[in-house]
Amino acid sequence: MALVRIEARELPDSPLDAAAAFHARILPEARRASGSDLVLLFDPADHTHLHWRTAAVEELARESAPCRVNGAVGGSSADVKAVCEYLQDAPGVTGQLFAIHDNSGASD
Repeated sequence: MALVRIEARELPDSPLDAAAAFHARILPEARRASGSDLVLLFDPADHTHLHWRTAAVEELARESAPCRVNGAVGGSSADVKAVCEYLQDAPGVTGQLFAIHDNSGASD
């Protein structure tokens, strides 16, 4: 089954506003993709966004079973591609929120 990527990006900075925007704008798109494995792609944000994002991914995974739903936060396009390739070949992984860190080897 093909992995569908859904962009959950450009959400407000405030966690409450971001959660509201996600549920209004992204959730309907994710539900329309039911019947497919999904990965939700989030922009990096501070720790205050962790809980609502985790809850959204977990609940969508429960609702979408037996299809899988996971989330990924941050990362370069190459890193996102690598995570999506991993998820494509990991049939037991669902309901997870992955933090993608830059793996380019570049130092600051």
